[in-house]
Amino acid sequence: MGFKKIHIIDMDTIELSNLNRQFLFRKNDIGLSKAKCAVEFVNKRVPGCEAVAHHCSIQDMDEGFYRQFHIVVCGLDSIVARRWLNGMLMSLLQYNDDRTLDQSSVIPLVDGGTEGFKGNARVILPGMSACIECTLDLYPPQKTFPLCTIANTPRLPEHCVEYVKVLQWGKENPWGSSTTLDGDDPQHVAWVYEKAQERAMKYGITSVTYRLTQGVLKNIIPAVASTNAAIAAACATEVFKLASSCCINMNNYMVLNMSDGLYTYTFNAERRQDCVACSNSTRTMEIDCNATLQAIYDKLCEDRGYLMKSPALMKNQFESCEIDIEVRTQLKDTYAEK
Repeated sequence: MGFKKIHIIDMDTIELSNLNRQFLFRKNDIGLSKAKCAVEFVNKRVPGCEAVAHHCSIQDMDEGFYRQFHIVVCGLDSIVARRWLNGMLMSLLQYNDDRTLDQSSVIPLVDGGTEGFKGNARVILPGMSACIECTLDLYPPQKTFPLCTIANTPRLPEHCVEYVKVLQWGKENPWGSSTTLDGDDPQHVAWVYEKAQERAMKYGITSVTYRLTQGVLKNIIPAVASTNAAIAAACATEVFKLASSCCINMNNYMVLNMSDGLYTYTFNAERRQDCVACSNSTRTMEIDCNATLQAIYDKLCEDRGYLMKSPALMKNQFESCEIDIEVRTQLKDTYAEK
C-alpha cells in the first residue's frame, strides 16, 4: 500500500501455538521476539520499507515517541492496554483559546480485536469520535468464579485450576511464600496442573489438561486464523482510507460474527458528553452519604462506567455529607484528573 515507515511494538516471544493463527512466523522462530521477526520479514519482503521493531511494552514509550506518527493501529490483548493507549493519544490533543479542538493534533487510532469466531474493528478520531472510554461498558467483564464454588462445590475443571491458583498456591508454594505465580513459567504451570488434577479426581471431574491450566492462569482466549485475517483486512482498509482520503472512513464500529454463518454490522458509536478521557467536563458520581471510602473505591473499580485500575482517593474538602474527591487513575495521570 506504500507505507514504508512502520514501528512495531510487541513484548511477547513466539510460542508454538502462534504458528496456527499468525502468518509471519515459522517453526524456527519459536522463542524469538515477535516484533523483530515480523519486522525482519516485512523489510525483506517489501523493498525500501523501514520497519523498526521495539521488543517492549507500549507503556515504555513516552509522548515524544507517539507524537511522531500519523496513524496508530493496535491489536492489543487487554482492555487495560487499550485504555492506556487511548489515554496517551488523548493527552497529545491540543486545544485553541476558545476551547475548540486543534484537529492538526489528532492522531487516528484504528483498533481491532478477535475472540474465536467473533471480532470487531473500529476507527477512533481522538476528541472527535467515541473513544475507548466512551464505549467501556461494551466490553464483557472478566470471567471469574465465586470463591465459595471453587472451594466447596467445584463442578468444572476450571474451578479446580482456579482453586489451586487462588488458595492452594499460597499455602503450599514449593518455591517459597514470596514467589508469585507466573503463568509463563513451565514449572509453575506444571505444579498447578498436577494439583488441579488431584482435586478434580477427588470430585469426579474430568478434562483438566495442561492447556486448560494455562488458559485459566493466563486468561487465554481462543484465536482463529480466519477471524484474525478478516479483522486485519478491515483495519488495513481503514488505515488506507485515513492515509489517502480516497473515500469516507467507517463510521465507526464494526462487529463480525462467524459462529453461525456470517454476520457483520457497522454502527456509529457515539461520544459520551461526560467521558473521563475525551471530554473537557467532569463526571458526577452519585453515592449514598453513608457510604464508606471502601464502597466508593469499589464503585470506581467495578462500575461499568469507570472500571478504574488501582485508583487513589484524596479528600480535598469536607462539608456536611458532600465530599469533593480527586481521583487519579494509574492509566494516564495527564488526562485522568477528574
